[in-house]
Amino acid sequence: MEFRYQFGFIGAGNMGFAIMKGLLKTFSPENITFYEKDPERAGDVAASTAVVAADSALACASSSQYVILAVKPQQLGKVAEAIGRRITKEQILISIAPGVSVADLKGFFGEDTRVVRAMPNTPALVGEGVSGVCYDEASFSKEEQATIRCFFESFGRMVLVEEKLINAVVCVSGSSPAYVYMFMEALADSGVKYGLPRNVAYDLAAQAVLGSAKMLLETGAHPGKLKDQVCSPGGTTIAAVAALEEHGLRNAVMKACDACYAKCENIR
Repeated sequence: MEFRYQFGFIGAGNMGFAIMKGLLKTFSPENITFYEKDPERAGDVAASTAVVAADSALACASSSQYVILAVKPQQLGKVAEAIGRRITKEQILISIAPGVSVADLKGFFGEDTRVVRAMPNTPALVGEGVSGVCYDEASFSKEEQATIRCFFESFGRMVLVEEKLINAVVCVSGSSPAYVYMFMEALADSGVKYGLPRNVAYDLAAQAVLGSAKMLLETGAHPGKLKDQVCSPGGTTIAAVAALEEHGLRNAVMKACDACYAKCENIR
């Protein structure tokens, strides 16, 4: 069976749009289509990407080899109704809906549906996303597996995980950009408090976070070791670290992840 498009996005909200923009760095607009129920949003996305919008979810799905479900979990039922059970064995369904299992998706779209479940994050928009991905490799050809990896790596990194760990991925990378932005905002606010212009404070905070993340990824060192390298005996940094410990930074982050995980477990 031949498909008009290689990739079809159902939903073009923040996450779907971010992935689409990243994908366009590797694939041409002619390889992609999308359906967005909001006409104004659909027009904006088409204008900014040169990707053709489909007239319906069914048209998008039936014309695409890889169908990306970029909708909220609560909307999957309506999408399933719109598409019916029209996803064939030749197609691959990629879902980025948090809290929706492979079994749930097969229940929606048919037991024979080949499903990839993933949790990407919004830095995909600038090519620095990371996606936790799970699927049954035995059900996919080597070529399909290579395309799946190419898809996710077009907008960042891809990490294969067991499905039971996907909700943990949501906590650590899917939702965490929001935590990091809050941290950077707090850092910048402190700089402003002591006289830095706000734009300078944001630049300093953002570059510090970016550089720290790059050091961790490129050195492979334990984050505690990298932290220790900044903390001189009796210095300014260890005084700040002691204050963070006193006021519960680690506990606050872990409690945030607990709340995120609990929501994933009870999302629908």
